[in-house]
Amino acid sequence: MSGFNDYLQEKLTDPELKREYDALEPEFAIMQALIDARRASGLTQKQLSEITGIAQADISKLEKGNGNPSLRTLQRLATGMGTSLKIEFVPTTNHAP
Repeated sequence: MSGFNDYLQEKLTDPELKREYDALEPEFAIMQALIDARRASGLTQKQLSEITGIAQADISKLEKGNGNPSLRTLQRLATGMGTSLKIEFVPTTNHAP
């Protein structure tokens, strides 16, 4: 995987590409948090689907970043995994009021 990481780091030296990549970070974070929470709960996508009533295909799409989950859906998933959902707004270093 280091070959890919080296390639990615080289490409991210382009400021425009880096801005676009950074703009996607919140989506990547949600995808990874969902995957990590599901795995930590010891559930498969199918089991989580059965608990929540959310189709396994939809859970798969969310984990792959091919969906735009509502807050309600994220809450259902969190409850199904025995976790709480926490959303935060954090200040950025480059934003002036």
